[in-house]
Amino acid sequence: MDWISPRRLNRIGMLNMNRRNVDYIARYNDRSSYPLVDNKLKTKLAVGEYDVKTPKLLQVVRQQHEISHFREMAEDLSGFAIKPAKGSGGKGITVITGRDGDDFIKASGARIPVAMLERHLTNILAGLYSLAGTPDVAIVEDLVESSPALAKYSFQGVPDIRIIVFQGYPVMAMLRLATKASDGKANLHQGAVGVGLDLGTGRSLNAVQFNRPITLHPDTGLALENIQIESWENMLEMAARCYEATGLGYMGVDLVVDAHQGPLLLELNARPGLAIQMANGCGLMPRLKAIEGLKRPHFSPRERAQFAMKSFSRL
Repeated sequence: MDWISPRRLNRIGMLNMNRRNVDYIARYNDRSSYPLVDNKLKTKLAVGEYDVKTPKLLQVVRQQHEISHFREMAEDLSGFAIKPAKGSGGKGITVITGRDGDDFIKASGARIPVAMLERHLTNILAGLYSLAGTPDVAIVEDLVESSPALAKYSFQGVPDIRIIVFQGYPVMAMLRLATKASDGKANLHQGAVGVGLDLGTGRSLNAVQFNRPITLHPDTGLALENIQIESWENMLEMAARCYEATGLGYMGVDLVVDAHQGPLLLELNARPGLAIQMANGCGLMPRLKAIEGLKRPHFSPRERAQFAMKSFSRL
């Protein structure tokens, strides 16, 4: 894999935080759209109208007295995910992958009694994980079972794909792989691996952990240079459709490849991070400028996805 230093990235169009905030987020993201993407439940309902699939919704817990229904709902379930609707950075998300008697089993293998899950729901409602500490809503979703082709590269957690979408065009993508350091979460700041993906093919380019180049996953030991994402064009089109669903001009679209349902949307981010450039070994600026310079924009999500595949492929 080719590696490009941060200094060289600056010379070839790396987008920095100030420019991202002023020239792209502030300019292209209407603040009226923020509550939609900052709330996972609102996101799920909005994108569903644009044929963007999400994990099945099992229960919404809005008030304390509804927590008692959780025990009944979960009685026959072996796997599910509990999420705060307004949480960020993966905080407050609890993933259950199995049962052992009356106890549930977390992805890490830890046992957790149902009473502890009920306390967790109470904490979510109280706003312990919400962006501003305000009262929140808990959502319970069907468990995502990652495609085996991708799951083998990740340590415990489900790998996801982050796609930056600008004015409805996918402009850059990376695969995020959980590690022991990231506690099974696909969070680059906590130590997950970021693998740059070629927009034209969905094949891996470079890989980084803590912004340093790597060629093997630190825990699975697998090489990261020949990964191929399934249903790639479909995923790019799904990401492009989120523009119509939200009206956001600059956002991060987080997708997973489910073993049974194919690509699913996990969440949207109106303030996506910039480490995706390190994972790809190239800057965002040339691609953003190319979209801004289009004289005749493409109107359908499919056309925009196909334009991106053709224009920004590196393989």
